[in-house]
Amino acid sequence: MKFVLYSLVMVFSCLSALGQSTETARESQIDSLIALMTLEEKVAMCHAQSKFSSPGVPRLGIPEIWMSDGPHGVRAEINWDNWGYAGWTNDSITAFPALTALASTFNPELSAAYGVAVGEEARYRKKDILLGPGVNIYRTPLNGRNFEYMGEDPYLASQMVVPYIQGVQQNGVAACVKHYALNNQELWRGHINVHVSDRALHEIYLPAFKAAVVEGEAWSIMGAYNQFRGQHCCHNELLLNDILKTDWGFDGVVVTDWGGAHDTKQAAEYGLDIEMGTWTNGLTASKALAYDNYFLASPFLNQIKAGDLSEDLVDDKVRRILRLMYRTSMDATKPLGRVNNAAHHAVARQVATEGIVLLKNEGDFFPIDPNQKLKIAVIGENATRQMTLGGGSSELKAQFEISPLQGLRERYREAEIVHSMGYASGAPAYGRALPSPYDADSLKAAALAVAKDADVVLFFGGLNKNHYQDCEGGDRLQYGLPFGQDELLHELAAVNANLGLVLISGNAVAMPWLPKVKGVMQGWYLGSMAGYALADVISGDVNPSGKMPFSIPKELKDNAAHSFGEMSYPGDSIDQYYKEDILVGYRWHDTKKVTPQYAFGYGLSYTDFAVSAITTDRTKYSLTDEITVSYAVANTGKTAGAEVVQVYVGKPKSKVNRAKKELKGFDKITVEAGQSATGSLTIPVSDLAYYDEKSSDWKVESGSYVLYIGNASDQIQREIKVQIK
Repeated sequence: MKFVLYSLVMVFSCLSALGQSTETARESQIDSLIALMTLEEKVAMCHAQSKFSSPGVPRLGIPEIWMSDGPHGVRAEINWDNWGYAGWTNDSITAFPALTALASTFNPELSAAYGVAVGEEARYRKKDILLGPGVNIYRTPLNGRNFEYMGEDPYLASQMVVPYIQGVQQNGVAACVKHYALNNQELWRGHINVHVSDRALHEIYLPAFKAAVVEGEAWSIMGAYNQFRGQHCCHNELLLNDILKTDWGFDGVVVTDWGGAHDTKQAAEYGLDIEMGTWTNGLTASKALAYDNYFLASPFLNQIKAGDLSEDLVDDKVRRILRLMYRTSMDATKPLGRVNNAAHHAVARQVATEGIVLLKNEGDFFPIDPNQKLKIAVIGENATRQMTLGGGSSELKAQFEISPLQGLRERYREAEIVHSMGYASGAPAYGRALPSPYDADSLKAAALAVAKDADVVLFFGGLNKNHYQDCEGGDRLQYGLPFGQDELLHELAAVNANLGLVLISGNAVAMPWLPKVKGVMQGWYLGSMAGYALADVISGDVNPSGKMPFSIPKELKDNAAHSFGEMSYPGDSIDQYYKEDILVGYRWHDTKKVTPQYAFGYGLSYTDFAVSAITTDRTKYSLTDEITVSYAVANTGKTAGAEVVQVYVGKPKSKVNRAKKELKGFDKITVEAGQSATGSLTIPVSDLAYYDEKSSDWKVESGSYVLYIGNASDQIQREIKVQIK
């Protein structure tokens, strides 16, 4: 029998190597393998055997599946049966920027390079499934996990996630897109029952997942912890069976989030394939030798034997698991992978520099000339704090992490750079916030003394990866900056007006100090090359081109989810209602005329751009046509740079409630100083559809539409009317 299996695998591998394999041949081989397996062996493949692996069938030579956390880097090795780190000396990796930074690049080609690089590192570490990327929608700035996602707009997230997935999977590593679906807060995430309209579900919260599956051809999906309409998302009949596997034709594997399964019958019948983490609560508690007690373990086996569940259910799950194996561990043509090399560092640095967003630049505060003999006061704990530590499951063991302070010192050789912490937090710890070991008054006094005598003050503040900050397992408790930073900024401005701020965070923050600072950069969590990338942009070696992937409201009540009160966010601990419906992010700000602090798509440059000659190829279109928008971008400044042309579309006098406008296309164009470049993009008319709840289908209204072309959702250079017939 082993010889039969070996022959099947070798035949498939040889055909694959010759480019002659077919999907039919693979499926036939999978059916042959299933026929050789006992019921016990099949059930065993549907649940974990350790914290990050599920079993194969040793008798038949079918390998295990090994998984790793890793939306922006491959996590260090975890012990077999507890959450401690294994203490390996060869599991250090390159830390890539968090996905908010990637989304801010508005550069799908760079997303592909990111995916290739992190996929290579996962393959080198012999991982079969990389647990990422995350594409949950940014609904509230209090969500502790927003930094792992791609912003508030479903179109942007869709465009950025597809090349990421394709890049990862070309390495023979399955991307596992998460968290499907509606996991848009950490508070009560394990049980909160989300109520949302079908329109909002399909128009806002599912498009990036759909793109990941249909266009990106993702090989695995992770279910979310929360409930949707009374069923947990890891075994949700509508989400998994009806939408994912039937409507979208997903042929891959559905994996639970750790501890996300709650019922054997639902797990068996409603689309779950591999159950991970049960008995751990997804956190730190464990039950010895619990794996056979998982919902898809002995209880599943016993119900099949009793005739309560069909064996066809386990066969479908195993078929999907084997299909994933043929794409990963059982693919003889997969590459070897590589880790911590110059190419990966270069990708990380480019993503970081292109993702940094310049929000304010009064009096050309930035860039700061690196050749001047200046005294620069660098204030803030975030100038030296490691941001690859903490944050929950995205924590990384980076081979190195260049701090902002180190990056500045290496670039500003002529300057005198003095650092003072100014404020401090405790060490990162999962599930609890530790106090700072420092005296806050002493830190503030020292920072003010340093700042008073400096030529330039650079404040590195924001959030960090602690509990109640940008961290899994809990939401933020406040919209303002923590650890006394707001007060410190006001006092710093009083002693030195030449003050600039670099926000290190994955979330929007309140900005009461904004009128008192000259420059503001959104610096994100930038990984291994953070300090070098920040120094690149601060010095002007790189011209910033990042654009905000989410809106920054002036006050928390200006955010749509928060404007409707407690039952909208965070709910009552049992139920939650998405009362803003489809008006998420800039859709809310634009439609309700609520002015944001900084709009979606906004970002400044060190040069000036003029977008002109904006035209469409015609003014009337049919349902099967594409709208082509052409434009010219002139760089009227003195340095090369890149601008993102953004095309939004609105439907006046629609028969259904709509946002004023929605992003439907963007194009990042690099233009040399004093030069012009032309570009164009196409928008399928079918992309103008809304989800019709009566027919449960997409519909395009006929009539007049408006195209809004500009470089931010609130900075529109031209409006063009077109007719759809």
